[in-house]
Amino acid sequence: MIRIKAGVPRSRRPRTQARPRRRALALALPTAWGAVAVGYRFGCPLAEQNAFGARIVTSAVFFAVGTGLILHVRRTLLRELRQARKVAGAAQSVLLRPLPPRLAGLHVAAAQLSADRGASIGGDLYEAVATEHGVRVVMGDVRGHGLAAIATAAAVLGSFREAAHDEPELGRVLGRLDRALARHLRERARTEHPSSGLDPDNPVAEEFVTLLLLEIAGDGEVRAINCGHPWPYVLSGARVAPLSAADPLPPLGPFPLPTDLTATDCGRLLDGESLVLFTDGAEDARDARGRFFSLPEALGKTVGDRPASPQAVLRTVFTALLHHTNGRPADDIALLVIHNARTHQRAPSGAGGTARATPTHP
Repeated sequence: MIRIKAGVPRSRRPRTQARPRRRALALALPTAWGAVAVGYRFGCPLAEQNAFGARIVTSAVFFAVGTGLILHVRRTLLRELRQARKVAGAAQSVLLRPLPPRLAGLHVAAAQLSADRGASIGGDLYEAVATEHGVRVVMGDVRGHGLAAIATAAAVLGSFREAAHDEPELGRVLGRLDRALARHLRERARTEHPSSGLDPDNPVAEEFVTLLLLEIAGDGEVRAINCGHPWPYVLSGARVAPLSAADPLPPLGPFPLPTDLTATDCGRLLDGESLVLFTDGAEDARDARGRFFSLPEALGKTVGDRPASPQAVLRTVFTALLHHTNGRPADDIALLVIHNARTHQRAPSGAGGTARATPTHP
């Protein structure tokens, strides 16, 4: 017979008991250093002498005390910094959780580069999920930086992760995201009302999110709804081309969505081809002379006789971006690469493949 004792598990007891000990040690060390300095100054006869040797000894004692205090403060700050980084890493894993390397025959890889040095998350958002309706992908960019942008990105991503599985049509998924964003902005407006005494980082009235929704069916057919976001690029052999040239809808937030939310047919993603989704920080990145970064040129270096893996595309593009901006990008940058590794029979010449619809009369 196995008995289970109620209460706090034994594995947790030492941690709870260790916290008061750590706090006591954190206070005891500077107190001891101060006691040494005070005891030497008023209790040691050598400290009252004016001889040269006595002054050297006194200076050495106080120098050692000051050095000990500085090292103690530095050690405490480093411990707090490590704890803050752990919290940021946990928040990043929840907000921008690592994507699975393979989704329904598609190879996927994504990464983000934050403009704030030392920050691990920003206002960019992305997600890819395999559903019964196909692989659905979202890529977005929230206006601004800071905690407000992170909260907005979390609201949009949380809604997408549910709506992508529930809604059969891509337009209805976008409607769910728009309503979730509106609710989030209303709640934020109440929180940041002048009566609360808080200063808003970004006015809610100016908040918006550029968004791109993609749906890749089992046969490679790609449908998309674009709300003010850059169109992704298609990598096909040595060719780099935009997925579509259709005019996007306005970003989410400032304007109501149109009643007709029909997804745009973007052709078929053939076997061996890749889609590269990105935020505008990639093409808006400038060097010291003010020249914009050429993303198609950087992508062209990754394609050749053999299709590049999504990880290789990310490495090449981010290396080129950091070199172009001298390691200091002015905006957050997110990239998501989808490579079709399914076995499709390639369509005859002239049929749709890279961002072209299949012609009616081949």
